[in-house]
Amino acid sequence: MNRWTEKLTFWRIMFVIILAVGMVAGFRRFYLGLGATTGLSDQVPWGMWIGFDVMSGVALAAGGFTLSALVYIFNLKQFHAVVRPAILTAFLGYILVAVGLLFDLGRPWYIWHPIFFRNPHSVMLEVAWCVMLYLTVLAFEFVPAFFERLGWGKAVKVMKIGTPILVILGVLLSSLHQSSLGSLFLIVPNKLHPLWYSARLPYLFFVSAMSVGFAMVIVESYLSSRAFRKELERPIITDLGRAMMVSLIFLAVLRGQDLIGRGSLGYMFQATTEAGLFWLEIGLGIIIPVILVAIPKIRSHPQGMFYAGLSAVLGLILNRMNVSITGMAAKLGDYFPSWEELSITAMLVALGFAAFAWAVKNLPVFGPSPWTGTVVITPALETERVARQAELQPARVSIQ
Repeated sequence: MNRWTEKLTFWRIMFVIILAVGMVAGFRRFYLGLGATTGLSDQVPWGMWIGFDVMSGVALAAGGFTLSALVYIFNLKQFHAVVRPAILTAFLGYILVAVGLLFDLGRPWYIWHPIFFRNPHSVMLEVAWCVMLYLTVLAFEFVPAFFERLGWGKAVKVMKIGTPILVILGVLLSSLHQSSLGSLFLIVPNKLHPLWYSARLPYLFFVSAMSVGFAMVIVESYLSSRAFRKELERPIITDLGRAMMVSLIFLAVLRGQDLIGRGSLGYMFQATTEAGLFWLEIGLGIIIPVILVAIPKIRSHPQGMFYAGLSAVLGLILNRMNVSITGMAAKLGDYFPSWEELSITAMLVALGFAAFAWAVKNLPVFGPSPWTGTVVITPALETERVARQAELQPARVSIQ
C-alpha cells in the first residue's frame, strides 16, 4: 500500500484524469459525430484540432529537421547532443498530429485515400504525403536509440551508413510541408484578416517553424533536467538561444517587410481584437524572447533561457491559431471549442509528455550524439549493472 501511495503523485493523478476524460470525449466524437460534439459548422469547418493539434503540432516538431540540418549538412558539431531530443520531439509530435487528424476527419477510416486517390492540384495532397513520409523517416532516425538500449552495437553502425540520406530526406520533406501548411490559407484572401493574410505565408510558416525548433529543444531540456536530471550543457543552451534569437529577428524583418509591402501596417494600430491578438503574438513570439536572450545574465542561466524558449513557443501557437481560427472569425463567425475538443486536445498533449518522459528515462536521449555506433548506458541499464555487482560482491569476498 505504501509503495502504491508513493507512486500517486499529483501529476500522475492529473494524467489519469485527463486521459479518462479524453477517452470519454473521443468515444462521444466517434459515436455522435462532429456536429454533436464540436463547435464546428459549415461556416467554420476548421477549429482547435486543426489550429492547435495540426498547425501548431507540426511547427513545434520542426526541431527535428532544423537541428539535423545544422549538424549533418552545415557540420555544426556543437549541436550534436541536441539532435536526438529534437528528433524524439518531432517523432512524437507527428504521431500525435496523425492521431489528431483522425478525430478531425469526418470519415477517419478514409485517411488512407490520398495514397491511391490523388488530386495533383491540391496542396493537401502534398501535405498528406510529406507528413506520412517524414513520419517514416523520423522512425528510422530514432530507431538507433532502441538498438543502443538493447546493446545492438552492430545494428547502430549499419544505421549510421544511411544517415546522410535520412537527413536529406527529412530536411526536404519537412521543409516542403511546413511551407505548404501556409499555402493552405492562400485561398482565403477575403476571409483572413490583412494582418495575417499574405502571399508570403509559406515562407513565414517555414521560418517561424525553424525558429521555434530551437525554442522547443531549450524548453524540453529544462523540463527534463527538473524531472529526470537530464539536461544539456550550458554552452549548448546558450548557442541554441543565440540561434533562436537570430532566426526570430529574421522572422521579424520578413513580417515587417511583408506588412509594409502590402500596405497593411496600419491595421496594427487600430482598436480591434485582431490588432490586440497580433501584438500579443508578436510580443510573446518575438519581442520577449529576443530581449531575454540578448541579456547576457539571462542567456547564461538555464531558467532564463527556459522562459525565453517558452515565450517563443507560446507566440508560435498563437500565430497558428490566429491564422487558422481567430483571424477569420470576423468573416466566418464566432467559434469556441467544445469540451470534447478541449479534452481530446489535452489528452493528446498529456500522452506526448508521457511518451517523452518514458523515452528519456529508458532510452539514451540526452547524451552522446546519435549514429556514433556506441552503446550508451541508460538509467535502467545502470540500475541493472549495479544490482548485478551487488549480487556478485559476496562471492568475490568469500573467494578472497
